[in-house]
Amino acid sequence: MSILVYIEQDQGKVKSSSLEAISYGAALAEKSGGKVSVLGLGSVADEDWDLIGQAGADAIYQVADERLNSGVIQAHAYMVAQVYDLVGANTLVLAKSSLGDAVAARLAIKLNAGLVSNVVGLPDLSAGFVVKRSIFTGKAFVETGIEAENKILAIKKNTHPIKTDGAVVPVEKLTLDLPDTVFAAKITDTEKASGEVLLPEADIVVSGGRGLNGPENWGMIEDLAEALKAAKGCSKPVSDLGWRPHHEHVGQTGVKVAPALYIAVAISGAIQHLAGVNASRYIVVINKDPDAPFFKAADYGIVGDAFEIVPKLTEAIKALKQ
Repeated sequence: MSILVYIEQDQGKVKSSSLEAISYGAALAEKSGGKVSVLGLGSVADEDWDLIGQAGADAIYQVADERLNSGVIQAHAYMVAQVYDLVGANTLVLAKSSLGDAVAARLAIKLNAGLVSNVVGLPDLSAGFVVKRSIFTGKAFVETGIEAENKILAIKKNTHPIKTDGAVVPVEKLTLDLPDTVFAAKITDTEKASGEVLLPEADIVVSGGRGLNGPENWGMIEDLAEALKAAKGCSKPVSDLGWRPHHEHVGQTGVKVAPALYIAVAISGAIQHLAGVNASRYIVVINKDPDAPFFKAADYGIVGDAFEIVPKLTEAIKALKQ
């Protein structure tokens, strides 16, 4: 099996979800007796190429055209298809993301490939190619078979550990046809929160709810997030009230997250909020209402006043880091 892994970068830094995809590809190659090639598009920080090799790549290719930095979907799909044929791949692995989903959909048509998204485990090769995926916002799983010769797997975030013991691999620069026509759609402006950990990529998220009584009390959420190097989130009522910016709204109609740890402070746990966080590996709930619905979904729960618990928790975390 020849595997190509398409990776994403943000301002030159390879996303952790893409490192997971590389490690997934390496595990699949070991299982099937194959080889893993990795493709980076646009500018990638020099030190991150070492991380790509350590994550399990056997070969690394880069198309360094700066026009690819902006993440134009058509251009990325066009280039991945070329490299897929160049390396003789029959399986494409990538991280499930907003860009990854769009690129994968186009490549499924270009390559006449079977596509499975939200993949959470290595395929069963004993009777064909059957892979486990998450459905219903993480509430259930299904085994899906791919019969097509070409296969595309979009890996769900935080479901495969990142390998760190691979070898450093030299990067081969590719100069391939990249016509202006694939840039017919242009990204004219991008607004990103800066100076903080971004929700979609965060390993830890600390969220606050309406039970904090007002924006003036958000300092303790910020302090806890800073101590944990976590991203900050909030429930929908909080963003609707204007207490916090909309980009921090976590839930079904906001940002869906899948961190290793999700801490919910003074959030009751409406089903719409749960739909956006139930892919988290561990959920910790802090709420003074013992009947709050969120406790049913929590791995760990603390019944008590957040105004007393959160500052003590923050101080305890800071003490451990000293």
